[in-house]
Amino acid sequence: MLRPKAPIRRFDVFAEYTKWRQLLDGVPEDIAKGYAIWLAKVVAAKKFGRLPKDSWERKEPRELKREIKRGEVPKWRKLSGIPQTDKTFDKEIIQRMGEEFYYKVFSPAIEQAVKQGKKYEEIRDSIRKDWVPEG
Repeated sequence: MLRPKAPIRRFDVFAEYTKWRQLLDGVPEDIAKGYAIWLAKVVAAKKFGRLPKDSWERKEPRELKREIKRGEVPKWRKLSGIPQTDKTFDKEIIQRMGEEFYYKVFSPAIEQAVKQGKKYEEIRDSIRKDWVPEG
């Protein structure tokens, strides 16, 4: 049984869930990853009261997608001045848990849940309960 290199957090599940929602909406993978890591950080920071006022762009995902397609906004959203890109997602999500676990276990499980129409709140804990890190 494949196991992750690090504990799987709600943050990881939320970012991947968001990425798959974007992909199924037709957003290119690089943009979906950047948006997903950005949104996960914004939500986490807001929850814990660590988000400085005006440190993130306040736009709805559909509005951003339309503006990106028209070339009206930058490809990457920033958080405290730092672009949140697909490479950020890869480093902070995929590499953290391990590529093999991510591609063979984690991502397919989240993809399936999204395609089944499950809400994030339905899966955030149950989907990760058996994913115990190595050693």
